[in-house]
Amino acid sequence: MTTHEIRQKYLDFFVFRGHKLVPSASLLPENDPTTLFTGSGMQPMVPYLLGETHPKGTRIVDAQKCFRSQDIDEVGDNRHTTFFEMLGNWSLGDYFKKEQVAWMFEFLTHELRLDPYRLYVTVFRGNAQVPRDEETVGYWKDAFASVGVSAKDVDFSKRDGMQGGRIFYYDEKKNWWSRSGSPEKMPVGEPGGPDSEMFWDFGIERGLHEKSAFAKDVCHVNCDCGRFAEIGNNVFMQYKKTATGFELLPKANVDFGGGLERLASAVLDDPDMFLIDVFHLAREVIEQKSNTTYSSLGHASLGIAQRASRPTGEAHRSYAFRVILDHLRAATFLVADGVFPSNKDQGYYVRRLIRRAVRFANTIGVQGAFCGAVAQAYVREYTAAYPELAEKEKTIIEELTKEETKFKASLGKGLKEFEKLFTRSSAVSGVDAFNLYQSYGFPWELTEELAREHGQKIDRAVFQSEFSKHQDLSRSGSGQKFAGGLADHSDKVVRLHTATHLLHQALRSVLGSHVQQKGSNITPERLRFDFSHPQKMTDDEKQRVEAIVNEQIKKDLPVHFEILDLDEAKRRGAIGLFEDKYAQLGGKIKVYFIGGDVSVESFSREVCGGPHVEKTGELGRFKIQKEEAVASGVRRIKAVLD
Repeated sequence: MTTHEIRQKYLDFFVFRGHKLVPSASLLPENDPTTLFTGSGMQPMVPYLLGETHPKGTRIVDAQKCFRSQDIDEVGDNRHTTFFEMLGNWSLGDYFKKEQVAWMFEFLTHELRLDPYRLYVTVFRGNAQVPRDEETVGYWKDAFASVGVSAKDVDFSKRDGMQGGRIFYYDEKKNWWSRSGSPEKMPVGEPGGPDSEMFWDFGIERGLHEKSAFAKDVCHVNCDCGRFAEIGNNVFMQYKKTATGFELLPKANVDFGGGLERLASAVLDDPDMFLIDVFHLAREVIEQKSNTTYSSLGHASLGIAQRASRPTGEAHRSYAFRVILDHLRAATFLVADGVFPSNKDQGYYVRRLIRRAVRFANTIGVQGAFCGAVAQAYVREYTAAYPELAEKEKTIIEELTKEETKFKASLGKGLKEFEKLFTRSSAVSGVDAFNLYQSYGFPWELTEELAREHGQKIDRAVFQSEFSKHQDLSRSGSGQKFAGGLADHSDKVVRLHTATHLLHQALRSVLGSHVQQKGSNITPERLRFDFSHPQKMTDDEKQRVEAIVNEQIKKDLPVHFEILDLDEAKRRGAIGLFEDKYAQLGGKIKVYFIGGDVSVESFSREVCGGPHVEKTGELGRFKIQKEEAVASGVRRIKAVLD
């Protein structure tokens, strides 16, 4: 059964059960400025899961193209990819747990003919606020019993292992979904619910756990060793956060997402995802260009320590093949959706994908231009499912080839300079890394990889500092631009700047945690604050935001900052531009807190460079003058302090 047949079987299965088929959305999200790419199947469906009426009804099915830029560094083992297809079906206030569990079990065991004895399931354990999801457990037991399989439910613990179970209870870190994460992080009014994940067992006899970096741990279905692969997740959105806990939503939703490539690996019964059929043509091109063959050596998952020092020999060849196969597939689809290689925004990631592919191709002896040929193989493979690839084939090949040629021209010179650095007695510095970037176009990630292979670690903070100096010089001729969005550091501007922190948090409290700052501009007369939100604010919402801000001003809360590590800042709930211009303090960032002491949680925690007032009581009365659209999915508030 081919990957394309699996996709079609899934779509047909749910269309037959009353679902309306919708086409894949673009990899560039519409009306969502909070993210650069469509990274999940449910992302385009969020408005409908939150209550909007879908034009095609209450039962929807699709296969969605996805790209996750954060997974670039994970690629190289046998199952991580940046681009993938997510199969999805949704019930928008229609059917619920009983139907979804029965249908998914039928699809997996009957349509795909997967052995039910090798299927495992996880469910929500429950906590002090939300009960254990025993309802879903009951439906899974019925499903397994229908084919003669006894499904024991077990509360998983690392001490006791799997205990012969087939259904496992995990906490909210594994089996709960909301846009904000775990239940305690959800704001009042936010919907969420338990989820139930499905796993395929590639078999204990392969010894994948023992061969991996996780052998010292107890193996279980959520282990990273590679024995088990998550092939689908049923999200049951049935609760709403309240001031006192949780209550049931008037209409509960189902959101299923299943990775097509992982399902294909399960059907093939091989844990190496890069052996499924959609990679065949592209893999043959690389084999011809490199005069070598792909080996699935290294089925076991790479642990963190293993990723820190790249594999060598045959294992490296496997690693390089996978990087090339993944990156050029992703670049092919991204260019087809209108993202061309560049040095900013989405285009930066396309450039990085192509350059990493070229870099790894060099290490396995690929001769001549190859990116266009690999892209052409993917166009042939996917055209039936995604006709736009054939329509954009010429552009795809031209863009990938142009970027490959450009990078190769500088790569040769840059590599020579790079090797010269290791003839010195001193270590390669962040300044050296920046010079390679400025002179030869070496992105930080590439220099970091080359240095790692020589057993060195380069200080990223120094590189970032040099990069920031370069940016400052580039901006020096633009005298009309405000520093950090501030016209000056006068008392009036500082007061208004502090008020933006209160405004930001108030907007998140009223509208939801999707709200993020998209820009600001402050003069002595007023503040202007741009933020992500898909629709016009109502008068009631604006009044509530004003009231919250003025309440915090009336409390005369203290304002202070702390210099924190990035992980610590995130752990403490700070919001803001973590990896951007403020992350220059030796790898640390400045976080401003408004309110809070040893007994009371702060109202606002935000990454910022300052300046601010010492107490909110200095601000005066906050008043919104205007709320308007700026761009698709971006709103703007203009406000003053009386």
